[in-house]
Amino acid sequence: MATNSRDPYSILGVARGATEKDIKSAYRKLAKELHPDRNKDNPKAAERFSQVTQAYDLLSDKDKRAQFDRGEIDADGNPANPFAGMGGGYAGAGPGGQRGYRAEDFQGFGNDGVDLGDIFEGLFGGGRGQRNSGMGGGPFAGGGARRPPPRKGADIAYRLRVPFVEAATLRDQRITLADGKTIDLKLPKGVENGTQMRLKGKGEQGPAGPGDGLVTIEIERHRLFRREGDDVRFDLPITLDEAVNGGKVRVPTVDGPVMMTIKPGTHGGTVLRLKGKGFTQKSGARGDQLVTLEIQLPDNLDELAKRLEGWKDEGDPRSKLGV
Repeated sequence: MATNSRDPYSILGVARGATEKDIKSAYRKLAKELHPDRNKDNPKAAERFSQVTQAYDLLSDKDKRAQFDRGEIDADGNPANPFAGMGGGYAGAGPGGQRGYRAEDFQGFGNDGVDLGDIFEGLFGGGRGQRNSGMGGGPFAGGGARRPPPRKGADIAYRLRVPFVEAATLRDQRITLADGKTIDLKLPKGVENGTQMRLKGKGEQGPAGPGDGLVTIEIERHRLFRREGDDVRFDLPITLDEAVNGGKVRVPTVDGPVMMTIKPGTHGGTVLRLKGKGFTQKSGARGDQLVTLEIQLPDNLDELAKRLEGWKDEGDPRSKLGV
């Protein structure tokens, strides 16, 4: 079965009843597969990537999607055929094959003061100055075909790799555009892998103006931190002495190191929370940093063994395991 190459649903490979989640998932999969950075030797992939992005832009907009489903706009977001659904409004083909209206098609208007010129103006958008021009400058110029509106230039896709800490703290990112110019990009609240930002007017030039730049964010991994939702996870090694006697230790965070208090008798695996040291949420609030304590024994156990000689821990840490 052939697919319509101009149908945004066909382009994304989803059904017309697809949910927003299905549409977003399909777009991310295709965008990753067709991204120009992965297909530098395949110009068709870049063209396909642009089509996929345009289809997603239309279907991710609830209003535009509804208009497209009703046939009010086409896949480019332009108004559909203004004569669709007018039924018998057209007469048979006139001289030269051009279709036109017949006088009897307007029977019933009589001479009640209805100006047929005004009717045509409302339908075709023509001015009174064109009334005697045979519609030469109207939408039927050139053999009766409606002249398509000028289109904007193509969008340009960019991929921006952002360091983990800079994404968590929303540090501005400098990006070089296709024209060689650089701009400082402000990261949005709630940024995550795959977040797409639109730069108005930063695409290719076209008859109706430039297209846009589409920036896809890729957050880099960190050697110490891990992201969990809006929180940051971090494993902190502590000595046996710090676990037994407690104390203050220095802890790295995305905002810089801070001092944290460890209580005497702290067990390994204990999780401590540093408020507001995570990623910025869409609301503007920040997640936390969750610090998991890991007790490390000294490399040389001889001294520790001497101190524990003759002492035995009578506790049973596995009693709750049922084994």
